[in-house]
Amino acid sequence: MAQVDAVVVGAGFSGLYMLHRLRAQGLTARVIEAGTGVGGTWYWNRYPGARVDIESQEYSYSFSPELDAEWVWSERYATQPELLRYLNHVADRFDLRRDIQLETRVTAARFDEQANRWTVETDAGEAISARYVVMATGCLSVANAPAFEGAGSFKGKSWHTSDWPRDGVDFSGQRVAVIGTGSSAIQSIPIIAEQAAQVTVFQRTPNFSVPAYNGPVDPAVAADWAENRAQRRAEARETGFGILMVDTREALALEDTPEARQAEYERRWKIGGFALLGAYADLTADVAANKTAAEFVHGKIREIVKNPETAEKLSPKSFPIGSKRLCVDTGYYATFNRDNVRLVDLKEEPLEAITPKGVRTAAGEYEADAIVYATGFDAMTGALSRIDIRGRGGAALSDAWAEGPRTYLGLTVAGFPNLFLVTGPGSPSVLCNMAVAIEQHVDWISDCIAWMGERQLSAIEATAQAQDAWVEHVNEVAAPTVFPLANSWYMGANVEGKPRVFMPYIGGFPAYRDKCNEVAASGYADFALASDAR
Repeated sequence: MAQVDAVVVGAGFSGLYMLHRLRAQGLTARVIEAGTGVGGTWYWNRYPGARVDIESQEYSYSFSPELDAEWVWSERYATQPELLRYLNHVADRFDLRRDIQLETRVTAARFDEQANRWTVETDAGEAISARYVVMATGCLSVANAPAFEGAGSFKGKSWHTSDWPRDGVDFSGQRVAVIGTGSSAIQSIPIIAEQAAQVTVFQRTPNFSVPAYNGPVDPAVAADWAENRAQRRAEARETGFGILMVDTREALALEDTPEARQAEYERRWKIGGFALLGAYADLTADVAANKTAAEFVHGKIREIVKNPETAEKLSPKSFPIGSKRLCVDTGYYATFNRDNVRLVDLKEEPLEAITPKGVRTAAGEYEADAIVYATGFDAMTGALSRIDIRGRGGAALSDAWAEGPRTYLGLTVAGFPNLFLVTGPGSPSVLCNMAVAIEQHVDWISDCIAWMGERQLSAIEATAQAQDAWVEHVNEVAAPTVFPLANSWYMGANVEGKPRVFMPYIGGFPAYRDKCNEVAASGYADFALASDAR
């Protein structure tokens, strides 16, 4: 059996940096990756219009000033191809490929209590012994593919947005059905509509979306970043979401006049992206305050979409703005003004089945030559639930999380020594700039492993008491906010049978980072430790 100090699962943003840090500590590591190349979410998600929703210079590594300075982003919001080129450049620049095993899936991981080591098994029949296992599997890496009745009978071609053909798809002259109106749909529909003869969008629940105003990187922004890179990075890490653009004010929405609110929302709408969410400090905490921002966006939808009935159907009314991830688009709402685009409201006519000819709803059949399933992801826990992970006493992680994920700091799980999660449930993760969250987690994990090595410790495991207290804190912080009010993937509500638990930590990145640092400074007092003497 092969032996390494650490096995890292996944070769995206998290896995690449984790490997770099482990190597720097003189440890041996192997990264296991299911794809044929590195890139993680940016390897798999190649659908039309796929791009990041955080400005490119912020959605990048900061650990190497040389890397930061030499890479020049071409667009305000980088496209999937550019992000994939960036991550491949990182893999080459730091000579990471020699420790990355591609086209291999981890199927199981079992902890040996006598040796304080993990045995990791793959679909190639290989077993690897490792002191540590780091799950860098990503928060949005497993497709949510509902089992629509009759899906296998469709005579045309179909794809899920997270498993798109590498060479793309030509929709010219075709009738295309798009099922779903989440972020991947909102990004892809405008581009598909430019090619296809007819696009029929099947919407269960509309989503809030704001304009990206994407384009070439502003030379002034690039110059400021080059001059003040370290300062801008530090400033971002002191914001709640780790994103400079949000720029949350201390003012409260309901204390402003309607005219002042409208002016502030207009100003931020013109900036684009997530800026709107920072208009007032109470938008995520006060439903009445939140409603003022939601109504502003409803007004924008009515301005853009010419058909009043369609505009109404595209306007979210069942959840507060921001309680589901805000989408960032290029021409999404205006696409519904095209003669070749129609909207089907599944609340009015539920989807009954996929047929050989297309999609059947309660109102009739919509014929299609191609179907795009834009049904999102089994977020945050999906990848882990597909691996048979067993800790002390053979306990299965799937059983420990049967009623929802429980972690300490989103980094570790009681009963599963030496198992680390990168941006796991119970951490800011998807409510933060993922690049910021990933680097903070990888640094914490690396420092923890180094600390253990210096003391000849062989196992570290969060106590059940510390984990229970953290889970309670995560829930307490989320309860008074608007986030639990939506049936979102933050809650696991998009996956049938998944427990409804608010998974990320909404207390803000600075507070979370400080808690992690406090735990490390205490000598990991909330953990049970074992020495090499065993």
